[in-house]
Amino acid sequence: MRIGDKVRLIGVPPDVHDDEKLQSRQLFEKCVGQTFTVAGLETVEGLPYQLIRLDVGQVIGKVAYLETIWVEPEFLQLELSQELKAKS
Repeated sequence: MRIGDKVRLIGVPPDVHDDEKLQSRQLFEKCVGQTFTVAGLETVEGLPYQLIRLDVGQVIGKVAYLETIWVEPEFLQLELSQELKAKS
């Protein structure tokens, strides 16, 4: 995946939880099934893959960049562009 790609969140990583300050799991659950633009890629020491940054504020009525989630590629589905869909 690359920055600018359109992806659909297809699941919630099992280690994502809510706590008193952050309602991370609830936010992920609201995002499942929705399409987002890849906003960034992050290399984390010890992980064999990059984490994908998605700006998701619009899901809870904010500007997109005000809420961000980082997710493993296995929980994302790459969406075909409109041009590729038209060709198939």
